[in-house]
This record gives sequence, C-alpha cells and structure tokens, in this order.
Amino acid sequence: MPYGSRLAAAMTRRLGRECVYTPSARLALYLALRRWCRPGGRVLMSPVNDDVILFVVLAAGLRPVTAPVSPWDGTIDPAAVPESTWRSLDAVLTTNLYGIPDRLAELRGRCDQLGIPLIEDAAHAIGTHVAGQPVGTFGEAAAFSLSKHVAAMAGGFLAVKDARTRRELEILRDDLLTPARLRADLAVTLRPLARSTVKALHLVRPTWRAMQRLGLLERDPGSYRMPLHAPRLSLAGHEAPSLPPYDPWIRVDLNDYRVRHGAFVRAQLALRLNRLDTDLAHRRAGVTLLAGTPWASPAVRDHGGPLPLFRVPLLVDDRDALVDRLVGHGVVCGYLYDPPLDDYAGAEFVDPAPDPEPARWFASHVLPVDPLLARRVTKALTKERTRAAEPGPALTARSTPRDSRTRPV
Repeated sequence: MPYGSRLAAAMTRRLGRECVYTPSARLALYLALRRWCRPGGRVLMSPVNDDVILFVVLAAGLRPVTAPVSPWDGTIDPAAVPESTWRSLDAVLTTNLYGIPDRLAELRGRCDQLGIPLIEDAAHAIGTHVAGQPVGTFGEAAAFSLSKHVAAMAGGFLAVKDARTRRELEILRDDLLTPARLRADLAVTLRPLARSTVKALHLVRPTWRAMQRLGLLERDPGSYRMPLHAPRLSLAGHEAPSLPPYDPWIRVDLNDYRVRHGAFVRAQLALRLNRLDTDLAHRRAGVTLLAGTPWASPAVRDHGGPLPLFRVPLLVDDRDALVDRLVGHGVVCGYLYDPPLDDYAGAEFVDPAPDPEPARWFASHVLPVDPLLARRVTKALTKERTRAAEPGPALTARSTPRDSRTRPV
C-alpha cells in the first residue's frame, strides 16, 4: 500500500481528484513543478508570497517571474501582465493568498491559450470554492497543506487529474523522502499540543518574547523574510534542479518538510482531517465578524458570502508597530510577506514585476488575522485606535476590487 494512502484517499473523497500524500505542501509543490515544468522554464507568480515558495521554485530549476498584483488582496492581476511576458512563460503558479482565490478562470483561460500548465498553491485555500468548484481543481496540479488548518502543523497533499499521474508522482515523492525518525515523529506530534498549551495558559506574550531574545526564530530580527545569503544561493543554482542544495532555505519553519511520517503521526493527522469541516465553519464565522470592521480589505467585504479563510487581510496604517503591540494582547501575527519577492531577492534570482508599487503597498499594510481569533483581535485593534489604510488615487486607478458578481461563493 502506498505511503499515506489512507490520508490521500480521504482528501480524494473531499476534492474529487486523485491525491498524493506528502509530509508538507512545499514538497508537494516541488513535485508538481518537477513533473510539469522543464528546467530553465519561466513561472509567473505573485511577489506577495512566502519566501519558502521562491526557493522551491528555484530548487526546481525554474526562473520566477513576479507578476503585477491587486493592491486590495495581493493576487495576480492577469490584465496587467504584459503580452510579451505571457508569451515567455512556461507555467503559472497561483497563491490563493490567505485563502482568497486567485482569478482562476482568467488564469486558466490564458494558460489554455498558451498551452502551459496552471499549478495551484492551495495551501491557504482548503475548503474554498469558486462558482461551486473547489480551489485546487482548476489546474494540472494543486498543493494543499494540513499545517495551515486544524492545527496539524504537518502534512500535505498534491492533487492531480488521474490515477496514472498520481502513481508517477508517488514514485518521485518516495525518492525525495528522508527516512522516518522517532525524534521527528515526536516533534510533529507534540508541536500542536505545545502551541495549544501556550494559548490556553495565556503564555503567548512571554513565550514569543523569550524566543526572540534567545534567537530561536529562523527569520532576521525585525524582518519578515529569512536571510537570503545571495552568494550561497547562487552556488546552489548550479545544482538545480535538486532539493538538497536548497534545504537551508526550504526547511525554514518546517525542518522536517520531507521526513517520512510514521504511522502514529499519520493517524493523528487523520483525526485532525476529520475535524476540518468544523474548523472551516468556525473560520467562516470569524470572517463574517472581521468583514464588518473598518479595516477589512474589499477582497473580504465584497463577495456573496464568507470564505473559510486561513487569514483575513486587514489593511492598516503603521502596520509594523501594530504587529509588535499586538503581542501584548496575546496575538502573534505571522504570514507577513514583506518586502515583495522581487525586492527581497533582486533581479539576479527573479524577474521583477513591471509595476511593483501595488505589491509594495499591499505587503506593507496588510495585517493577516486568524479568523479563529476574530473577537480578540477586533477588541485589540479598537483599543489600539487602529486606522484603516487606503491606497492612494494612483494605485486605486490601476486596480479596483473585483466585481461582486465574480466573487467566489
């Protein structure tokens, strides 16, 4: 029986597509890029994205091409991508940032016209539908994450169209996995329990401050990005496509991202996956509350119903100072992707967006809020007298919120 087949079968029933189980979504995404993209190919992606994803793309031997985005939600604006760029592409990679769907119908249409694959990063968007169709079923493949939902902090899937492709990818996955280790399994099992205990005992603030002081965080102090180490990254490029040279970057925040999980870990993940629908319902309730606040992005307010977002993008002034003050309210804000990838990595490693300002504005003003903490955060933001941010006329003229009739339901 293939590794993780029971978990994969559960996801297949939910999604209606063949699924491959992986220890992480980042490994699932690497599998997809290796399967559908030739080395040296050019991949369109949003610059408002996790730096880990940038390194996954580089590890696959591909050239990231950063796209112009909407200042309201950080998603790719297909109409703003130059025709010359479209004609140069070998694939498109979505983000579905915080669970807000990309413009999937438009991106699918352009990929069909060009004869190139659409690969969906659906790590934030499990349970989200567009016009009744699940995110993750528009492209040739889609990477999902259990780390982002049901407090699993491990596990992923790669969804594909047919069983033959699934079997091919299982072979490729097995070649990339490192052997199971008891210590790694214990860490995967205990990590969610430790986080729950910290929250239950109201120890978020002292725990976070202690980790900062002890240097236990894998990002630069005062930065939302990991150190680039450009000379070492350039050397790794000579060995791409290959994962091991890029492990120092791809493993950040999830060091066992390609370690084979033992049976106990997989059983625990199966129990958590069974609670996914309850988790999604609670998220919708939190999104409803946050959508009614003055800080909510129009991407959250202007659609036909609440999405089960992983994080709710609020747009606020003086975001960085606010992030620090929220720790005092027991709220640690993660998943901040600032600066945009083209500013972070530079032209040596990525093609910069033709119009970088919308991404810069969104990345520096967005406050991603866990909808499960909606009441606590709303109370904290009110107490802090938080001001809503609005893009200037120049940005607004370049990109307006999507019409509510095209919103996901």
